[in-house]
Amino acid sequence: MATPLLQPIHQDPHLLVLDKPAGLLCVPGRGEDKQDCLSARAMRQWPDALIVHRLDMGTSGLVVMARGAEAQRALGAAFAERQVHKCYEAVVDGVLPVRDDWSLIDAPLMADWPRRPLQMIDPAGKPSRTRWRALRSSRPGEPAATHVLLEPLTGRTHQLRVHLASMGHPILGDALYGDAAVQARAPRLLLHASELGFVHPVAGQVLRFESRPDFAPFSRP
Repeated sequence: MATPLLQPIHQDPHLLVLDKPAGLLCVPGRGEDKQDCLSARAMRQWPDALIVHRLDMGTSGLVVMARGAEAQRALGAAFAERQVHKCYEAVVDGVLPVRDDWSLIDAPLMADWPRRPLQMIDPAGKPSRTRWRALRSSRPGEPAATHVLLEPLTGRTHQLRVHLASMGHPILGDALYGDAAVQARAPRLLLHASELGFVHPVAGQVLRFESRPDFAPFSRP
């Protein structure tokens, strides 16, 4: 069966912004069954499309791809120098206080080598910082959950998932950092890249894109 054509949120001669579905790899994995991915699909429609950053397979949401090596270098530098605005939404286990101000998780991360690809908090790890804010929590009598906004200030592997689990509030549907009960509460990882902002690598204008998740059980204010 032919895969459906990608419908870009934005396209121009220098870049693409795509909305990745959950369950699709960003780049090919090992094995014939892992060759279908966002980058392969994009290259079939735009042969000059090049990967700039990645989302976990289970995470949905906004991904920017460069068109050509020059744009790839410029966008890659913007990500490396933390000049890209990124915001995620997630639904986590348990009830967190709803406030207007942001809280900070500052916990270094490193690979949990015996249990790869898992990551873990360790004082010897790389600096890892995440801002978070609860949008809405479940009502009394409802299954305990909270819809949160997340801003990663660093870009470590599984950073948002590990940081939330370290608070005792793993993301619903997380098969790596949640227990069986947390995994059973959602058919997928409830994590979505909802905002992406950066300066166009050629034109120079500020671009900002939004994508609403399809899983949020609570309406946003």
